[in-house]
Amino acid sequence: MNSLHIDVRGTGAIPLVMIHGWAMHGGVFAPLIERLESTCTMYVVDLPGHGYSRDSTVPLQLQPCIDAIAAQTPPAFWLGWSLGGLIALAAAYKPPAQVEGVIMLCATPRFLRNDTWPFGNDPALLSQLATDLDQDFRGTLERFIALEAMGSEDPRSEARRIRDEVFSRGEPDPRVLQEGLALLESTDLRNEWAAMGQSSLWIAGNRDRLVHPRAMENAARTCRGNFVNIAHAGHAPFIGHVEPVADALTSFFGEHA
Repeated sequence: MNSLHIDVRGTGAIPLVMIHGWAMHGGVFAPLIERLESTCTMYVVDLPGHGYSRDSTVPLQLQPCIDAIAAQTPPAFWLGWSLGGLIALAAAYKPPAQVEGVIMLCATPRFLRNDTWPFGNDPALLSQLATDLDQDFRGTLERFIALEAMGSEDPRSEARRIRDEVFSRGEPDPRVLQEGLALLESTDLRNEWAAMGQSSLWIAGNRDRLVHPRAMENAARTCRGNFVNIAHAGHAPFIGHVEPVADALTSFFGEHA
């Protein structure tokens, strides 16, 4: 299969592409999809190796994913959560030019820390995940889900909701998960993001343990984007704090759609 599974949801006037994060699938956005059904027509992507795109032959790389998504969707706002944010951000400057605006949900132009990007993650995190996947695949996914929920007001409940949704479409492809880690490790879009011409919204979880809110605030300021910091939220604010996330999106669409 050289395409991706994309659910079309909602009847609203605003087209919105939604791209999930590492080891997840589009169904994880369910609370946000329900909240936006009358505002947006949503194109909810399952990335290669994930969910209903588990058998897709599209590589989990920036340009192939952009091409596959663009071939199946109209010009739209692109929302990317975590790893999905790198794809959404790259799509804003790579052809085909059909990104009307970018929403970065707990995502930054660079995932790992270095001398010029102090708010990124320790490179050892990805190295450990890659090793753990080979030794204990299911256990590694469980621990990563717990890390995503950490910091939220009710981390156990949030982790349970993410876990139930993630495995509802079967386990992701282990080979593609390694490709995703390589993408997180190698991608640096800071030069492109600084020159981005589209409007952008950056939504952070104030207690996020994977993507630092200050990194997102810095990124938003650099490209003159809007920044919203959701109090008491972790890495998946659309699970436990769907109302403030939806409010930020509808406000942004009101200004830029």
